[in-house]
Amino acid sequence: MLSTTEKQFSIFFLIIVLFELITGHIASLNTLHYIAKPAIVISLIYLFAKTSKSLPKAIKNTTLLALIFSVLGDILLMFVNHSPHFFTLGLVAFLTAHIFYVAVFLKHRNKQKSPFGFIILLLIYAASLFYFLNGNLGAMLVPVILYMLVILSMAVAAYLRKDRVNILSYCLVFLGALFFLISDSILALNKFYEPLAYSNISIMVTYALAQYLIVMGILKLKAD
Repeated sequence: MLSTTEKQFSIFFLIIVLFELITGHIASLNTLHYIAKPAIVISLIYLFAKTSKSLPKAIKNTTLLALIFSVLGDILLMFVNHSPHFFTLGLVAFLTAHIFYVAVFLKHRNKQKSPFGFIILLLIYAASLFYFLNGNLGAMLVPVILYMLVILSMAVAAYLRKDRVNILSYCLVFLGALFFLISDSILALNKFYEPLAYSNISIMVTYALAQYLIVMGILKLKAD
């Protein structure tokens, strides 16, 4: 299922994620955290650039753009304590990354598959989440709603790849999109509802899994 290179990378990736979690929780290692956090997606960019030669150029380039904007978002969110504007800028960076992912996923949209049932489930989920967030969003109301719509669109686009690509690529990308949704939901609840126990760990683990699964899923792409 995974090539030797991908297996070796997976171990390396796990080490980076663990390094990020450690440096993010030990004050004396805080400086290293500024290296460890962006290193998660930077490592995926390296793997993808190295092993994606057989993919169509449009898919390869758009995926790389999604990853680059993700790194930008990671960096910006590390400076939220210095100014709230960094959160907004980080939100815009990740919103842009999601749009690029949507573009990648829709390259293999199954036009015969109806998304309406899945969309209803996502809207119920989003409405439940919004119920907890609404009272505390303030000036961030419109940006957060826009962001929610985009990430829900990414999940739908991932869902619509079913039966248009091989099952491994589909499952990895779809699971990655769901983990992205979970990660952002935890982040939103932690910021706009109330601080959650071990939120830094849960946000980063689900985020790292999301990016890893999406990249691996695209690398396993083999359209029918």
